[in-house]
Amino acid sequence: MKRREMLAATGAAVAGLSGFPLGWAAEPEKKKRKLLYFTRSIAYEHSVIAPGADGLSHSGKVLAELGEKHGFEIEPSKDGSIFDGDLDAYDALVFYTCGDLYTPSVRKTPPMSPEGRKRLIAAVAAGKPFVALHSACYWGAKPAVDDAYLEMVGAGFVAHGAQQKSTMKVTSPGFPGADGLGDSFDLVDEWYALKNFSKDLHVILAEDNEGMKGGMYQRPPFPSTWARMHGKGRVFFSAMGHREDVWTNATFQKILLGGLAWALGDVDADLTPNVDKVTPNADQLTK
Repeated sequence: MKRREMLAATGAAVAGLSGFPLGWAAEPEKKKRKLLYFTRSIAYEHSVIAPGADGLSHSGKVLAELGEKHGFEIEPSKDGSIFDGDLDAYDALVFYTCGDLYTPSVRKTPPMSPEGRKRLIAAVAAGKPFVALHSACYWGAKPAVDDAYLEMVGAGFVAHGAQQKSTMKVTSPGFPGADGLGDSFDLVDEWYALKNFSKDLHVILAEDNEGMKGGMYQRPPFPSTWARMHGKGRVFFSAMGHREDVWTNATFQKILLGGLAWALGDVDADLTPNVDKVTPNADQLTK
């Protein structure tokens, strides 16, 4: 199987997810891992992180449901002052942020303080697992405001075009969650064009831009999902996750669970840097 559509959770994808060998599946005698799910936005709030009538977002509900099956729980927050508190309370930090974390948000929640930002980056460097999704690579109009954060993530945002189908090339089929996906698969989502890739990235999925509409995609393939080390901390990033149907898609969930399991240290993976090998012209912004 070389390519397959990801517009719905197919039976094959569901089978692949249920068979994923997570070392952290829920067991009655084990304490659940606690994940901070930080979803603060500045000028634009993605629909998947907007609170519903019950106060929970679509993506938060999906993560909570996955946690019930796999032994973790989430604490959703849009409060930037949380990083002035005890980060040891969390087994991992999961970010779906959008924009400068120092600026007042669309929900009027407190911003992250400069000291909180230092504590965040220091915590990851000391070994705190960090998972960043979709817009968490976007700092805003002046990304140079916090190069240290973007360096931790592994790349930065350029632009995005209309939502459309893209082909994800599986460049590390042995990474947890990427097994059984074939050489590539298709997905409709909002795709971020990225730049300034860290040389130590272990690329798991690469975006093949062939046939995509929009000037930002007229370039060679570039990393879309990857893993890297930031000091002692395991960092996992995926550009997927803009749309509601992506969050309920079994293949996306499989990749996300694999990234979480790896970040938490429950499974290991080969992290040999491969960005120059599998995406040799990744920072070339035009063909």
